[in-house]
Amino acid sequence: MKSLADEWKHIRGSKWIIVIFVAPLIAAVFFGLMFSRNQLSETPVVVVDEDHSSYSRQLIEKINASQYMDVTNVFANRLSPDILLANEQTVAVIYIPEGLQQRKDKGLSSSIGIWMDNTMPSSLSGIRPAIQEIITTENMTLSLTHLAESGMDMESARNLLSPLSMAQRMLYNPTSSYVGTMVIGFVNIIILMLTTGAAGAIAPRLRQEGKLMSAGDSPFHLWIRAVPYALLCTCSSLLSYGMLKQVGHMRFEAAPYIFVVPLLLYSMALCLLAVLLGYSVRNVSKVGARMSIILYPSFLVTGIQLTPLAFPTFFQVTAWALPMNWLNRMIRGMAFRHGELGFYSLELGACILIIGLASLGIGIFLRRELRKQSSQAYAEAAL
Repeated sequence: MKSLADEWKHIRGSKWIIVIFVAPLIAAVFFGLMFSRNQLSETPVVVVDEDHSSYSRQLIEKINASQYMDVTNVFANRLSPDILLANEQTVAVIYIPEGLQQRKDKGLSSSIGIWMDNTMPSSLSGIRPAIQEIITTENMTLSLTHLAESGMDMESARNLLSPLSMAQRMLYNPTSSYVGTMVIGFVNIIILMLTTGAAGAIAPRLRQEGKLMSAGDSPFHLWIRAVPYALLCTCSSLLSYGMLKQVGHMRFEAAPYIFVVPLLLYSMALCLLAVLLGYSVRNVSKVGARMSIILYPSFLVTGIQLTPLAFPTFFQVTAWALPMNWLNRMIRGMAFRHGELGFYSLELGACILIIGLASLGIGIFLRRELRKQSSQAYAEAAL
């Protein structure tokens, strides 16, 4: 317990205890507000109406009524899309051809053109389905009208054209919010970076102070020193998730007093893995570079930017060694899907396994260094 008290004293005397809370909170507020309206609406579009008919005006009104599009201007004559899209005042140009209403009245097909600026594909995410929905609705309406004019009742015409319908429901993240995916990932990465940098410096710092071997060959004095960092990492994570829930309206269904269990296991696994990787570093200033072994893979392959299912099997298996892989799975499962703690024994067991293997590795390194020092001392005494 002396080692634990000594580590708490070191933490209280440093600025890290302030940074571990302030930095994630700032990130949660900043990114939470930035991506709180991630779903684009009222995206500016312009229309070139060459038909100048009542039907073309009705179409323009329907386009403008869509929550995804805002018709900022209507031109009567054809213009090059290079001119209309040049200054990023609009992202799409919709062309209504001449003779549209005449062809509609005769039952002939027509083609409506849409030119989209794909230099920023994310700006088109709402326009494509919105245009498709309008065209589908118009086709259905026109087909029903023609069948009704031919003598078929409206209900039979509708069943003939649409014998099947689809009901769909988006679960757990119905608005495709970035706050529950990318933003919480950024916050977790910031906490990971700060935690691994501090926990990974434990052994190098003690070595420089001449205290590394003061407690003998037992790895417990290093293990217990990781506990304060794990506790503070857990508290900082919970506080940041609460901020994201308030600021970014992030879905979080798990009770905090239950979710603290996987968070503690994750934090302890992360800290001990950092202690293991940082053990052989001779200079504290170089610990950050060593921690990139955890940082970069955690950002890339644990489901922050892209689902792990999109990666080849090799990268999916590699992610098993990363504590954040299991944390992200528990966040998606318990916080977003409202799953019970017992459903995630695999994820909890993986964190416990990482804790055990990291503790074993620390013990092996410590005993090896102790034997090396003993051999050197014996050789010096023999001289």
